[in-house]
Amino acid sequence: MKNGIITVMVALLSLSNFTYAQEKSDDTDFSKWQIRLRGIVVSPDESATIEAIGGDVDISTAIVPELDITYFFTENWSAELILATTKHDVEAVSTAAGNIDLGDVWLLPPTLLGQYHFTGGDFVPYLGAGVNLTLFYGADEGPIADDVDYDTALGFAFQGGFDYMLNDKWFLNVDVKKVFLSTDATVNATTALGATVDADVDINPWIFGLGVGVKL
Repeated sequence: MKNGIITVMVALLSLSNFTYAQEKSDDTDFSKWQIRLRGIVVSPDESATIEAIGGDVDISTAIVPELDITYFFTENWSAELILATTKHDVEAVSTAAGNIDLGDVWLLPPTLLGQYHFTGGDFVPYLGAGVNLTLFYGADEGPIADDVDYDTALGFAFQGGFDYMLNDKWFLNVDVKKVFLSTDATVNATTALGATVDADVDINPWIFGLGVGVKL
């Protein structure tokens, strides 16, 4: 009887070690890197508080390519770095001085997201959340202002989407992001308006993406 119990215990321990080793092997049997190329529509959900002259802001929609690089810590958990740059026309609207064309500005908004992927088939949905750092550059102040300056901004980003596997490597991707982004803008309009005007601008864009990806 004693020998039988020992045999069963040894068998259970062996099975447990085999199962653990198998699970560990399965946990590492996946592609750790993947790259996506998307076409994205960046649609600002803008508003502004403009000192002295009041009014609001209108920021144009942009359509650009986007590159993202994803590293998988496990089959479900990953980190994604998103790279793109966009150009937007900016206008102060309904101010005491009427509508004011503020030219255009380029945004460089690298975004880092943590993601969870729901695995189990060719259809792979995911959710993500992270941080966004937006740099403003190449500002053209337009025909009225002498200069427009935008402060670098730090914001939060949330994401949802899915990959659809075409084979073991290639897949299609649909993605939606919401970025909560604000900046302080200073408009030097001393020539036209005799004043420098400060504004607190909420950009808060929706970003809709469609693209392809590959597992490396």
